[in-house]
Amino acid sequence: MSHLVAPSILAADFTRLAEAFALVNESEADWFHLDVMDGRFVPNITFGMMVVEAMKAMAAKPLDVHLMIEQPERYVEQFRKAGADVITVHQEACPHLHRVVQQIKATGAKAGVALNPATPVVMLEDVLEALDLVLVMSVNPGFGGQKFIYQSIPKIRKLRRMLDERNAHALIEVDGGIGLHNAEEVLRAGADVLVAGSSVFRSPDPRATIARLKAIEKERFFA
Repeated sequence: MSHLVAPSILAADFTRLAEAFALVNESEADWFHLDVMDGRFVPNITFGMMVVEAMKAMAAKPLDVHLMIEQPERYVEQFRKAGADVITVHQEACPHLHRVVQQIKATGAKAGVALNPATPVVMLEDVLEALDLVLVMSVNPGFGGQKFIYQSIPKIRKLRRMLDERNAHALIEVDGGIGLHNAEEVLRAGADVLVAGSSVFRSPDPRATIARLKAIEKERFFA
């Protein structure tokens, strides 16, 4: 399978959101990445279920919904009803992580778990086989436009080894500071999904940037 590209709508111009969705719909991108922040788990506040539902009406591609919120289990069903195709929660926000993963899967959505930069991949070793996606945060969550944390590269490699050793099939998604300058290195480390926000929406030609991110050749991975 070729790698996926998921433009992060957080970096789009919210006064021209319909245009941003049309651009991504017409591009080579695979998913829309939506960051839901509550002002508690992370210091920023973005949007909730009603906005996700409005975005779903504009989207011709799956919605990859990243819940950066406390007690995400309270809202899983509502985000699924709003149109989320992938629902990712944070390991750090879920003391009963396996239960929340099963809750997500019971809705029919794909289940993902995110790890903050300081959280080791070993924290997921007992749930890896149940996951559809692991999101490696390559910045501290809460704001777009941050610089990539390069310690994420060995972390991605370690996670890839863990998945391969267990014959687990979760996709590795990487979010934070991803652009044309480092996408190849991230993919070579073992990533399957690139989340790209500022590098797409603040580029002179977002559609061309998405195409270039998609065009990185798979056979060069893991060299």
